[in-house]
Formats: sequence, C-alpha cells, structure tokens
Amino acid sequence: MTPLLHGLARFIPAERMVTDPLRRLAYGTDASFYRLIPEVVVIVDSEAEIQALLALARDLGKPVTFRAAGTSLSGQAVTDGILAVLGDAWRQVKVSPDGRLIHLGPAVVGAEANRKLAPFGRKIGPDPASIATCKIGGIAANNASGMCCGTAQNSYKTLAGLRLILADGTVLDSSDPYSRAAFTASHASLLAALGAMADRVQADPLLSARIRKKFQIKNTTGYSLNALLDFTDPIDILTHLMVGSEGTLGFMARVSYHTVEEHAHKSSALVIFRDMESACQAVIALKEAPVAAVELMDRAALRSVENQPGLPFPLAGLAGGATALLIETRASDPGALDDQIAAIETLLAEHATLLPVAFQRDPKACDTLWKIRKGTFPAVGAIRPLGTTVIIEDVAFPIASLAAATLDLQALFERHGYHEAIIFGHALEGNLHFVFTQDFSTPAEVERYARFMDEVCHLVVDKYDGSLKAEHGTGRNMAPFVELEWGKEATALMWEIKQLLDPRGILNPGVVLNGDPEAHLRHLKPMPAVHSLVDRCIECGFCEPQCPSAGLTFSPRQRIVASRHIHARQEAGEAVPELESAYRYQGMDTCAGCGLCSTVCPVGIETGALIREQRAGSIGSVARFLGRQAAEHYAATTALARWSLGAGKLAAAALGHAALGKLSGGAWRPSLAPARHSAPVPAGSLPEQVVYFSGCAGRMFGETEGDDLPTVIRRLLDKAGLGVRLPREQNGLCCGQPFHSKGLFDTATAKARELAEALADASEGGRLPIFFDASPCTLRMRQYLAAQPDAALPIQDFGEFAHDHLLTRLKLQPRAEPVALHVNCSARRLGEADKLLALAQACSRHVIVPPEVKCCGFGGDRGFAVPELNDHALRDLQLPESCREGYSSNRTCELGLSDHSGIPYRSIAYLLDGCAK
Repeated sequence: MTPLLHGLARFIPAERMVTDPLRRLAYGTDASFYRLIPEVVVIVDSEAEIQALLALARDLGKPVTFRAAGTSLSGQAVTDGILAVLGDAWRQVKVSPDGRLIHLGPAVVGAEANRKLAPFGRKIGPDPASIATCKIGGIAANNASGMCCGTAQNSYKTLAGLRLILADGTVLDSSDPYSRAAFTASHASLLAALGAMADRVQADPLLSARIRKKFQIKNTTGYSLNALLDFTDPIDILTHLMVGSEGTLGFMARVSYHTVEEHAHKSSALVIFRDMESACQAVIALKEAPVAAVELMDRAALRSVENQPGLPFPLAGLAGGATALLIETRASDPGALDDQIAAIETLLAEHATLLPVAFQRDPKACDTLWKIRKGTFPAVGAIRPLGTTVIIEDVAFPIASLAAATLDLQALFERHGYHEAIIFGHALEGNLHFVFTQDFSTPAEVERYARFMDEVCHLVVDKYDGSLKAEHGTGRNMAPFVELEWGKEATALMWEIKQLLDPRGILNPGVVLNGDPEAHLRHLKPMPAVHSLVDRCIECGFCEPQCPSAGLTFSPRQRIVASRHIHARQEAGEAVPELESAYRYQGMDTCAGCGLCSTVCPVGIETGALIREQRAGSIGSVARFLGRQAAEHYAATTALARWSLGAGKLAAAALGHAALGKLSGGAWRPSLAPARHSAPVPAGSLPEQVVYFSGCAGRMFGETEGDDLPTVIRRLLDKAGLGVRLPREQNGLCCGQPFHSKGLFDTATAKARELAEALADASEGGRLPIFFDASPCTLRMRQYLAAQPDAALPIQDFGEFAHDHLLTRLKLQPRAEPVALHVNCSARRLGEADKLLALAQACSRHVIVPPEVKCCGFGGDRGFAVPELNDHALRDLQLPESCREGYSSNRTCELGLSDHSGIPYRSIAYLLDGCAK
C-alpha cells in the first residue's frame, strides 16, 4: 500500500476509496475535452475528512481537486492526483422563512435549490444551461451565470455568505461572527496581506480602472480581482475571491445566496433578422428594454435545429446571413407582461425583421422555443465525425462590438476549416458561445486547433478587449492565456493570491493559472468509437442525476467512458480481462436499463440500449436455450414463479423475513406474495368492451393482503360499465421485456410478435381500445410496434386509459388522507406523468410526488439480482408520517417502494377502485 493510500485509510472507509483502474478512468472524465486519471478517488462526506485529506496532501505534496457534478467544460474537475468527490452528506438545503436567503451544500443540484425556493416565488440568481445537473459547488466555483442572470445575479453578486476550508485546514464561516473573530485572530497575517493588496490596487488608478472595465462584461478569466475594489473587510474580500476560483484557493463547504424573484408570467418570441448587423443593432436597443434574456443564434446555429418540431415558422428557406434573437420577458402579473410585450414590440418595429414579431404566451410553446435554443450545442455533437470531440468556447465582447466580433469569428472558422461551427449566446451581455468539432488523434489536428485558438485569443483580446472566458470558468484551456487578457501586473496579482492562500500549490494546480504556454494542448481526451448507439455521447454528464446507479457504481456517462476505453484497447490487440471483469458488475449488472438517461441527454442517447447489446454479446448457448424454453412455455414459467413465491412465503413465516432476506442475498422482500389468479375473468356481453392485457408481473406477484391487480381492474371496469376482452391464451403471452433486457433479442421479438397478433385478434384489428396494467410492458410493445411498418394497435398504459376513459364514467369520492405517487421510468418515457398525477388528484386532496426519487432501481429483476441498486436508488425516499399509501403503475417498482418506504405501494387502479362509489 502506498503512503497515500495508507494515510487515507486512517480516515476514509474502504468503500469510499476508489483505487481500481476502471473506476479511476471513469472518474477521470468531466464534460471537457481533457482527461487525467486520478491516483485515487475519495468520496468525502464531512468537513473533518476534508481537513484530514488536505493535511495528508500537504505532507505528501499531492494535488487535490474537488468535484461536484463534473459538468465542467474547461477541464476544472480532472486531476492526476487526489480527486475528492462530494458525497450525499453535502446536499443540505436550508431556506429562510421568507425565501430570500438560501443556504446550500456544495453537492445540491442547482435545479433542486430552485425547487425548494419555488413556493416562495424565488430562485437562485445563477441560471446555467446545465442547472438540472450541475451542483452549487461548481456553480459558485466557476461563477457560472447563464441566459438570464447576466452580471447582476451571478454568484459573486448574490453571495450572502460562505463556509470554506482553506488549504491549511482552517474553517471559516463568514456568516458566523464567532468564526470570523476566531479567524481574524488565527490568520491575522493573511487578512493583513489581503487588505494591503486591496489598498495597493485602489491606490493604482490605472489598475483599478482596468479591473472595473474587465468586469463590466461577463468575465471568469482568472480570479475575481474586483473583490479587491468592491470590499474593504478582508474576510469579505476572501470570500468573494473564492467565487470563480475553481477550487484553487479553498473548498466551499456551504454557499449562502440572496435569492431573486422568479416571475410567474413569461413570454417568448423568436425574431428573425436578415443579417448579423441588424440583429446586433436590435440587441443594443433591447439592452434598455424590459427583457429578461436575449439569445442570439447565427445562421449555422439555426440550420442545426431547423428540422426540430415546434418551430413557429420554417427556418429552412432563410438566407445565408439570417440571424435570430430569442427574446424573453417576465413579469409578476399578466397586465405588466402585456405592457412589457407592447414596449418590446414598439422597439422592434424600428428594426427590420424578416418575419412578423409574435410573442408566445403559452408555457409549453415558450418551453419549446427554449428547448430548440438549447438544442444547438448538442445538434453539432449529434452529427460530428466519429472520433472527434465537441468543443464549446465562451467569450464576451463589449455589446457595441458584438456584430463585428461575430463576423470576425465566422471568418476564423472558415480560415481554419471549421465549417460546421455555430455561434449562439447571451447577446445582452455580449457573451457568445461557439461550437465546433475537433479531432485530437493526430499531431496535425492538434496543431490546427492550437493555431485556431491562438488567433481566437488574440482577436478577442487585441481587437476587442473582451473576455476569453465569460461564464464557463478559466479551466485548463484558458489558463495559459490569462496574462494575454489581463496583462503582467494583474496576472502577477493573481499569482500572489494563489501563493498566499495555497503556498504548497496543492489545490487544483494548473487550473486558472498555468505557466506552461502549451498546457491547453496536453491531456487531450480521446473519443474512440465503440458502438453506434453511444458514439454521439459528448460526456457532458447531464444523464447522471437521473441514473439510479450513479454513485453506487457507474453512471451512463461512466459506462460509455469505460466502454470506449476497453473497446479501444481490444481493437489494439490487448487482452484486458481485469477491466472486463470489473465492468461486468460496475457497468452491466447494475444498470437498471430504465432509459431515463435518454430523456435528458442532449443527443438522445439511451445507455441502457448499449448495455443490452453488451449483455447479448456475453450470453452463452446454454442461457440462450433456457431463455427460449422459458418463452415457449411461458405459462409454466409464470406458474413456477408463483409456486416459488408461495414457498418463499412459507419459509418467511418459519424463519422470519429478515433471516430469509439474508439467506437469499437480499432477493427476498417482505412485500413478496404469489398472485392468487393468473389472469382476470373475461366479461360478458356488455355493449362497450375493451381489451385488457395483464402483464406477467401482475400475474406472478400478488398482494400480501387484499385482491390481486387483475381482480381490481375487472371490478373497476364493471363500475365504469365496460366489458373486458382478453387476448387468447393470455397466461402464455409476454411483451418480451424480460428477455429483451437480458439481450435475448430474438426471443423477445418472437414474444412481442405473438402478443401483437393476439391483441389484434382480440381488439378486432385495433377497433377496440387496448390497455396494459404495467408501464414497462406498454412501453416495450409501443417500441416494438413502432418498428413494424404495418402494425397499428391503439395500446395505452392503464394510467392513460383510466384518465381518458374512466374518469368521466366513475363517480369518485376523494379522500382527505395524503397519498404518495411514484411515476416510474417507463411511465415517464410514455409521457404519462401528468395523467397519473391527475388520476391521483381526483382521488386525494393531497398527492405527494417525492422529487428526489427518479427511477426506483428495481429494473425488472435487478431488484432481486442486485438489491443494492434498489437500496441506493431509494436512499432518499422520505414521506410524511401522515402518508400511509403509495401508488404507481408497475408491480416490481411497487415491491421495492413498499420495502423502502414502510408503506404499501400498489397500482393506481387500487386508488381509483377505493374511491369509485
């Protein structure tokens, strides 16, 4: 054991130390185009662990990098030293009674902070595009801003307090007078040095003017030198220097923000101008208008999204220089919004537009427009050549120079051969993002990139005195250019700050400041092809908050990173049995295959599809034979499952549930019971009939008490006056999902085809409505039928069917008691969430949807095979004591939810049946 690992073992449990090559590789990736493999990854959960870690790093001279979400675009969250990843303990949230102040742990996702503030009509100021994924630690460490916050509502401007840990291990809580007093006594020399530094800067009119001018526009290049002008108290100077310091000056253990208003009423318009000059002239005028955001998109950016649905008008025929502005205005009441729209329209009437200006007020229409704008970046990633990476750069110009600067950038793209490059950005702040694809596999391509970036930097600085980094943080790719932008004197001041706060140089070295002029060309990340299903992945990490296994084993991003690496080494003729063995559990066994990653992926990748392909490649002939036998004798298979459950119930009665759970490796659960009936009884000759298919989970897993699901649904249909038709030989039918999830694709297809034929027969060729009682089965059959050119059956999930066909037929008596609702991953992907919620709200006046739970992690049989996945996915499930019932739309999900919540979860059909009189 190395001295580092030996030292860590004294205060970090073994399960929170990552030392194996595959997981270190997976953690060696952030959203940037850099890769460094950490010597060790440590999941840290307390301030004491951070302090001990820093002491060890100082003693051994090891660099330490802190990571929150790893969505950094400039290489701030990778290291070849110690990577300290924030664990769940850093997710504390405390909101003041009026919502005007919020205290956040660094591992809180930005969108979660806003969810906590929503009841107050407030939000945090920063609004980066990655807010649903990035975490507070990264938001503050990079001084991230976004589309609407500008320079007035970023972390620097809205900071209310900071609890930080310095490189020497000292804790300072700027909101606590006792902590401030203690720090003033213990670190008098440090504070005196900061005070003297501020005095020097304030006494230098040229340097002061330079700093003020640099921060009139968005700027995250280098350190926040404006703190030396904006504050006189050295502690306030220190805390504001931390903002934007990217983990190079200390660790932020808690961030407190002054919140800002979240307006209830919004309206957006996509406005098209004939050229860039016309659009930018309108931007200058809009600077004084009541607008919250103005997003610019050049013709190439518009071309990348012109085929997306929901556009208010076609974009394909626009001329080559056409430029769009996406404008949003917000207000507290509808009347004020009307006035603001009128003012903006009057202003725009003075500027020639290619199409009439039309503001959208419908929230869904506005949301569509913003999704289209946000889709510009991934649109480039989706079409990039194999092996290339997507680079997004982030510069800012004085707004008066915006048009000329944009045209200059476009000329640079052409000169260096980046013909696919697009430009978009936050026009009100002169902040442009440009996106292009880059191959780093050959020296010639690296040299092309180097020449291009050198010209970009000189263009931004020498011609326009702009910012090389406006909101993405300096990172590794701009650290060598800090002096170019700031000059020698200001850069020397930054080095002085770094030396003062981190004299040993252990905190994220090479980031923000770097003496190597070619540092941005080192440690470039390879992007080898592995499979067409995931080759478009840009490793942004947006998928990770949705994934039930993230933090337990691999996230979707990490599965792709690991797969790329293993495949590349295999293609090179290397044998990698250790990596393959490690990947089987980390990547394959613990993937729930829920598909939620695809719902947030910028390029629509479902990593579970890759995992199913990999499972298919690892299946032996015996397993394939057994799979076929189970499918061909499916009625007997489900009967055997019911018998096994009955035997388990007898064993649990004799041994106890806990003992049987241990003996079975966690597979046995107290909520398990065999179904009493294998299928519902068909109805008689009622005039209106529907076709009901009971999924195999409902035919195998019953309730510990009360009627099974098919009986309840039959009773509910009776109350609604609907007759039931069943597919022929239902007990032997299956949608194929159990086989598809294991990679037995041929067997799965055969079962789906068999079921489709039976459903077509029972529904008279699709004339009658068809519904399933399990969301995964519905999703699977819809996907199968979508791939069949001549198949068109009107299949609905039970929640959709009940919402559309039963609510108007049933007389419901809502209950006062609260109920919990879990919208499982298949229901989410079916777009059923709103209808399930409407059903629950029709039956209860208080419906609780725990926002911290996405996929439950049961994943079909994963909850039995790897129960730790279900445990991990539901670790945050909390319900008030008054809530005694839970509902969902898939039996295996309900089993896991029941065991982890302490209350019974059942199909939402039970809730409807209980309220229908």
